[in-house]
Amino acid sequence: MMLQQTFITLAQRYSSDDHLINALWEEIEKNYSGKKRHYHTLAHLDNLISQLNEVKAQIRDWDTVLFSVFYHDVIYSASAKDNEEKSAALAEKRLTSLSFPADKIKNCTAQILATKAHTQSNDNDINLFTDADLSVLGQSREVYTDYFKNVRKEYSIYPDFLYNPGRKKVVQHFLNMERIFKTDFFFYKMETQARENLAYELKVLS
Repeated sequence: MMLQQTFITLAQRYSSDDHLINALWEEIEKNYSGKKRHYHTLAHLDNLISQLNEVKAQIRDWDTVLFSVFYHDVIYSASAKDNEEKSAALAEKRLTSLSFPADKIKNCTAQILATKAHTQSNDNDINLFTDADLSVLGQSREVYTDYFKNVRKEYSIYPDFLYNPGRKKVVQHFLNMERIFKTDFFFYKMETQARENLAYELKVLS
């Protein structure tokens, strides 16, 4: 309910068309509640907003970041390589219908596309957003274990002999990064725990 109200309040700042706003929310809710989703769900959005609220004072354009939260995984298929591009394209279309300013839409799509590689950006809003998107890596071992089990469920179409090597690559990629978290806030809060969690998953996969 909180997520719904957050989205509606946000959208109402740009449009007075309640029918449109409700339809957009219903689309978001339906997509994130799909049967094949186990991690990329409404709970993931909830966690993102909770993490970002802690750094709200550092965020230049809160509304744009909030729209990025709602739309960054709106299109998601475990077997697809272009989820971010499709999500960004849908965000652009839906935010245009809300009369969200064009320059802000451009920033929103850039934030969504940045979740593909999670690399350092010159834009601090992007860094805070992508760090929050990775925040599950630095949470408790219990939360992290639930996360990687749910990711495995999303990839259930693949047997272990195909899934495990690919997942190992992803985990190792993060471990090889000089810094997983780009902003000081998330780095000091979560980096050590994230590395311990990733090393643990690597052992589980071996």
